[in-house]
Amino acid sequence: MQSDQLNYIPILMQFILAVGFVVGTILVSGKLGPKRSSEIKDKNFECGIESVGNARIPFSVKYFLVAILFVLFDVEVIFLYPWAINFKELGMEGMVKMVIFMLLLLVGFFYIIKKKALEWE
Repeated sequence: MQSDQLNYIPILMQFILAVGFVVGTILVSGKLGPKRSSEIKDKNFECGIESVGNARIPFSVKYFLVAILFVLFDVEVIFLYPWAINFKELGMEGMVKMVIFMLLLLVGFFYIIKKKALEWE
């Protein structure tokens, strides 16, 4: 084996260990424990409160849209930290790339404002 390939052996070992743990846990959980079921055991339980009605209540798409946009812009802000730390080392090229990044981010932000994606009814 070449030395480049040897560098990946710890990653392969960790992957095998993780998959083995998951498969082992699933197999052991299926073999151990009681298999008895009853109406009381199969009943839904939520914090000591008796379940009433259907749990499949539809949520507004706006709720999910705002959540996705929050995650999207939150992840975008995470990219600012490494840039801020290495600001001097990146020089003018890093500054130009970050300005382009921020302009694209602002275009997306103005687009969702124009589409009224953040307005709550």
